[in-house]
Amino acid sequence: MSDHDENHSHAGTYFTVFIALCVFTGLSILADLLSFSNHNVTRVLVMSIATAKALCVMMYFMHLKFERAWKYLLLLPTGILASALPFALFPDVGAHYYTPDIPQVREYALQQAAGGGDHRHGDEHAKPEAGHH
Repeated sequence: MSDHDENHSHAGTYFTVFIALCVFTGLSILADLLSFSNHNVTRVLVMSIATAKALCVMMYFMHLKFERAWKYLLLLPTGILASALPFALFPDVGAHYYTPDIPQVREYALQQAAGGGDHRHGDEHAKPEAGHH
């Protein structure tokens, strides 16, 4: 096989992967535009399509398809850390064990309880803003 034939076959493969990525992008947009009653369905579809796109890029453009099996050994520590990260972050991010008790929230709640809204729009006795007469 000559260099020209080899380059042509790679170009065809890359073009096919490009078309697949375009189709996956279209499917991702379509899944996002469809209004599912359960938003988790949309999330799962979009993430699944994004995973398929990432696999296409990794396998063909990063040439991992043509590597030997040692690539899995190199990815093992990363996979372990990536799978452990959600569990490590769950107490801080997933389990809202803290209350958002900050001064701004308390002041806003007191203002709403007193019947006050945005003073700039609801108070007839307020001074006009600069430039408004």
